[in-house]
Amino acid sequence: MRSSADREEPVGEPVVRADPAVTGERAREAVGFDPDDPDSVALAADTVRAFAENTAGADDNVYMLRGAAACAALVRGTGSYKVAAERAGGDVSVAFIRKWARVHDLPQAIRRHVARGHIAPTTAKHIARVAGDARFYLAWAALDNDLTVREVRRAASAVNDGTSVEDALAEQDVTLGEMTVSVPPALYLELRRRASLVDREPDDLLADALDDYLA
Repeated sequence: MRSSADREEPVGEPVVRADPAVTGERAREAVGFDPDDPDSVALAADTVRAFAENTAGADDNVYMLRGAAACAALVRGTGSYKVAAERAGGDVSVAFIRKWARVHDLPQAIRRHVARGHIAPTTAKHIARVAGDARFYLAWAALDNDLTVREVRRAASAVNDGTSVEDALAEQDVTLGEMTVSVPPALYLELRRRASLVDREPDDLLADALDDYLA
């Protein structure tokens, strides 16, 4: 089974930010941006400028996602990064808007972890620099191995320079696909028993079971 490595929902729509299961009571405060609505584009421009100038929300992941949504909607509404930066005004740069618009473009499976605080927005910016399945691999590696922003940045740069994502992560002492899984004791006992009887590793049986489940 393959999933899109890009955003599938409409640009500016607060799909994750408006989900109480992710953001709790703050879901009611979620602001959407419609790139086809002039008034909403104007709101996005104001939001982008405030986002670029306000460092007070730097540790607020939901706030950062709202800023990213505003950047993406402003670009779509104006037609280019350059015009979007000019429309926002102040010290807003093309590079700033491009970086955060790419975060908004990340698939929901990754953005939900950003909103929950599992992946830092600064880390998400580097994950968004790569394309395709590399986005998922870097995100899950960051989650499972507590990678720092610097380590993810190095891996993303290596991937963009042509290194395979597996080799790029290996350089950060990460084995792609390796994670710790906890199962109920009774299931653990049976998994070990069956693996022994068929002369296979538990990992192999788990992989087969997941392949069937996710097919």
